[in-house]
Amino acid sequence: MSQPPRSVSSAQSAAWVGLGIFLSRVAGLVRERVFAHYFGNLVAADAFRAAVRIPNLLQNLLGEGVLSASFIPVYARLRAEGRDQTASQVASAVAALLALLVSVLVALGVMAAPWLVALLAPGFEGQKREATVLLVRILFPGIGLLVLSAWCLGVQNSHRRFFLSYAAPILWNLAQIGVLLIGGARVRGYPLAEWLAWGAVLGSLLQLAVQLPVVLRLLGAFRPAFGLVREHVREVTHNLGPVVLGRGVVQLSAYVDSVLASWLPSGAVAALGYAQILYMLPISLFGMAVSAAELPEMSSLIGSTEDIHRALRHRLARGLARIAFFVVPSSVAFLLLGDVLSALLFQTGRFSHDDAVYVWTILGGSAVGLLAVTFGRLYASVYYALRDTRTPLRFALVRLVLTATLGWVAALELPGWLGIRPAWGAAGLTASAGVAGWIEFVLLRRSLHARLGKVALAASLLGKLWLAAGLGAMAAWAVRWGLPAGQIDHPVWSGLVILSLYGLVYLAAAWLLGVATARELGAALGRRVKWGEGRPR
Repeated sequence: MSQPPRSVSSAQSAAWVGLGIFLSRVAGLVRERVFAHYFGNLVAADAFRAAVRIPNLLQNLLGEGVLSASFIPVYARLRAEGRDQTASQVASAVAALLALLVSVLVALGVMAAPWLVALLAPGFEGQKREATVLLVRILFPGIGLLVLSAWCLGVQNSHRRFFLSYAAPILWNLAQIGVLLIGGARVRGYPLAEWLAWGAVLGSLLQLAVQLPVVLRLLGAFRPAFGLVREHVREVTHNLGPVVLGRGVVQLSAYVDSVLASWLPSGAVAALGYAQILYMLPISLFGMAVSAAELPEMSSLIGSTEDIHRALRHRLARGLARIAFFVVPSSVAFLLLGDVLSALLFQTGRFSHDDAVYVWTILGGSAVGLLAVTFGRLYASVYYALRDTRTPLRFALVRLVLTATLGWVAALELPGWLGIRPAWGAAGLTASAGVAGWIEFVLLRRSLHARLGKVALAASLLGKLWLAAGLGAMAAWAVRWGLPAGQIDHPVWSGLVILSLYGLVYLAAAWLLGVATARELGAALGRRVKWGEGRPR
């Protein structure tokens, strides 16, 4: 028999993942607010954004989600079968191979920086291009350390240790915040961007160092016995190629957006970067949290094919419901309250209200495909648990082609056809990527349902969630119109009031409409309040 679904344990694991991601994202938002204060939407901001994206390609192709999807199913299955020593040897061998591969790729990246900038930021010229090349060379070694940190995450997740691996990026953010605060008082523009790049490298080292002791303790010893575990290591490396494209397509699509945005007026690349930080929040907090918690559980299922498929359907249905509960209001907030959100987080110093409105238009485009992209992460995890990396790859390639084609038309051609400013083409980028995300999701769902049986997310549940989010938005806009001018002009004060009300009304409406997740949250809160009241004083 397969292991019975452990929904409570899965929910708790997702909560630990979510908490770690939340704390690291809060640190990241603080970093971005400090970045916005010193850089705004100026040319140095464009250069740094592009420079970070180029070596990040290495992290996105070999990092967290990709390595986990190819490594965790093998490692977790060995542990489920009681073969802990073999699992440790596999993990050690994969780490050794990964370190060798990353070292070579980092060296190549540093040497090829001018050509990479020409390829991925073709619209950059003159000093802006030269500064970007220098920043890429500084950043590449730090990104290599982050790839090794992703191996640490895979080991910890397989042992159901979720918090540290997802909270470790706090150190990466804090290092950059410290450098900005120290360097911002001394230099400006491109020199400050160099300071920040070195701060990112230091943060990468700290992020890896804090996890290594825990991982080595879980493994028992670092013993890369290649000859004894060649078959299992081969399976990991065999899966890695398809997963690189399949799981990394969200990031690859973002690179396509960045390339196209480099042809738009100055400031578009930076604004797209601000919007993508916000766009990735619900994907990370909810889609990644649920998918990361479910992958080792689904990979550990043993028993007959029928039993495994039944358990997978159960986990998939519960995961989709949890994701929808949080992502639906995120989409509505991006679409209707995006200026409030971007002003709350970024409007300071050189980042103006007009910049916040510009970011809002890009966020509005992101709302088109947010739910589909987040659902797609969980569907892909089911395939990886089934040792099928080819099917998600095929659909990911379809999405990538559509993202590039539709993005080109929407960003560079459509503004001219409509007679609007070229800068607004950035919103067309994110909206077209959302359309491509929906097509990928439909393909994933149809194929998986043919294999496992239908897993339906009730239309009534989605209707209740959209209704609750709509009521929350109406309440938020009513308060927005009613606030005195002196208060509404203060982005932090007005943002906290408006967005807090939006969230509270959404939760209350969902609870009144009988949404199970809202009722569970309410019950959990009630238990914590009673526990707090019963504690001795």
